[in-house]
Amino acid sequence: MPVEVPPLIRPSRLGRRGGLLGECLAEFLGTLIIVAFGCGVVAMAVAALPGSGRTAGPTTFFLGAGDWLLITWGWAMAVTFGVYVAGGVSGAHLNPAITLAFAIRRKFPWPKVLPYMGAQLVGAFVGAALVYAVYHDAINAFDHAVTGPKTNGHTLASFSIFGTFPAPYFHGSVWGPLVDQIVGTAFLVMFVAAVIDLRNTAVKANLGPLVIGFVVAAIGMSYGANAGYAINPARDLGPRLFTWVAGWGSLAMPGTQAGSFSAYFWIPLVGPLIGGVVGVLAYDLFIGDVLHLRTLEKEAPEPGLTRPVTTADEE
Repeated sequence: MPVEVPPLIRPSRLGRRGGLLGECLAEFLGTLIIVAFGCGVVAMAVAALPGSGRTAGPTTFFLGAGDWLLITWGWAMAVTFGVYVAGGVSGAHLNPAITLAFAIRRKFPWPKVLPYMGAQLVGAFVGAALVYAVYHDAINAFDHAVTGPKTNGHTLASFSIFGTFPAPYFHGSVWGPLVDQIVGTAFLVMFVAAVIDLRNTAVKANLGPLVIGFVVAAIGMSYGANAGYAINPARDLGPRLFTWVAGWGSLAMPGTQAGSFSAYFWIPLVGPLIGGVVGVLAYDLFIGDVLHLRTLEKEAPEPGLTRPVTTADEE
């Protein structure tokens, strides 16, 4: 049964939250949820499960593909619930790449672009801080137990709880990870555009957020290992800035590990922004334009006009 829920804020102050401010608050909370649960599941896999004695050793993690599935489904559920929470207020972009793509091809107002992106970035930063507040004991114990290169006492593995970095087989090259981020985000935005397009086989019964979560899981399973599938500038930069403040130093900003990668921070920023635009343009070019044409063909003629009669031979 629907019930009337009184507002927490006095009505005299509530009005100012009905517009852009309320939308930015929704973007903030939705992105916070994504990072809190997404980075939270990585913290579970990397530090908490090993440290709690639930694996073969205090530093034993990622022994097989099943461990990666824990990560991909954790991020999928994080996105699902983030979209469910924020969707009714802001549309739940929760990703600067989606905000930019929708401004270019979905008439999202340009004056809202930077406020949305700012709210997403702050939400991601706070989400990362929340994960650290909950798991800092496990993270510190893990870093203490690990032998090998450390930056200010922290390891690359513990940084992976929060930020992304390229796989060793790229040998420090930026092009492989950049292409990876463009491709992954292009698919993300393409699939989101398809899911919400009412002209297409749009998802019904309010299942859109769940399907978008499946999209994130699919990208993680197919393209995740190359560079951690950030596919969201706020999701990477917010936690990256937090870890920089919290002591991971150059591992976080500018994103450097000697002999592995250097100044990596810009890849998960620029790549997703490019990929988002590519994805929405590809969807509209191959699918959207066809759907638009078919919609026009189904429209009734204006009053007083008739459509030309065609014979079977002409068809």
